[in-house]
Amino acid sequence: MPRAAVLSIHARVEQTGPTAWDDPSLVQVWGPRFSAYLVAAQDLAVFTLGRLPNDANGLRRAEDMAAHLHEFLAGRTMTYGQAGREMGVHPNALRYAAPTGTVLIRWEGSGQPTVWTVPRPEVEPAEARFELARRYLHVFGPATPESFANWAGIKPQLARATFESLRPSLTLVRSPIGKGWILAADEAAFRAPPARPALTRFLPSGDAYFLLQGADREILVPGADRRRELWTPRVWPGALLVEGEVVGTWRRAGGTVSVQTWLRLSRAARDAVETEVASLPLPDNRGQAVLRWDDFG
Repeated sequence: MPRAAVLSIHARVEQTGPTAWDDPSLVQVWGPRFSAYLVAAQDLAVFTLGRLPNDANGLRRAEDMAAHLHEFLAGRTMTYGQAGREMGVHPNALRYAAPTGTVLIRWEGSGQPTVWTVPRPEVEPAEARFELARRYLHVFGPATPESFANWAGIKPQLARATFESLRPSLTLVRSPIGKGWILAADEAAFRAPPARPALTRFLPSGDAYFLLQGADREILVPGADRRRELWTPRVWPGALLVEGEVVGTWRRAGGTVSVQTWLRLSRAARDAVETEVASLPLPDNRGQAVLRWDDFG
């Protein structure tokens, strides 16, 4: 999500500031599973048209809602709640227009998102979907058509057809949880020795590193009890990484960052955690974030 995206960027890019999410090179959309996503503006088609339904009913619903919203707004920007009410539809129904690539939003993490329309990207939906699958495989692979469908919020048969079309560029592999596909171009990276990870990283709720479902979670966090702490039934906490391994969770309330570790950290790791907290690009802490340690258990 937009505000969390700043922390995801910070974990990967040095000197990330608290307003990075508002950079003009980025846009907000209702992306996979109609959640709020911050994506590169040049990738708008990938994360919207890549999910456009190809069945008659789904396609008609998306196109009709997009046309209705565009006609109603007529160049205006307003909250999606107001737009929905004045259009005579439930505001959440406006999300059905998102896969057409003509709807942008702005959401700051509280209140309602604002919504407006833009010209449709000049990309064929099939090519956008192929690229979305390639992005998914590059980040989450090994993966299956079923896991892609679940992540993208598209029908399983459409995901299977997409994987079948990409088959010449894929490689079937076996992992501890079964068979899955990777991009053939990524095979060398899978075989290469891992690079030395950063000593600590704070990943926000919903970060792609642990945006996993089902058995995929077992590879990242082997212990069932710990998995329940990271992937809770409601809002997930953030993940604390030490030397590339998830070793705890964290949450923020205002300028206070609470860290719950699952093991006793070394002095060097604790120092690195304190340094990382102090560097988090939080918009309201003025460089004075307070770290609160919870006992491991």
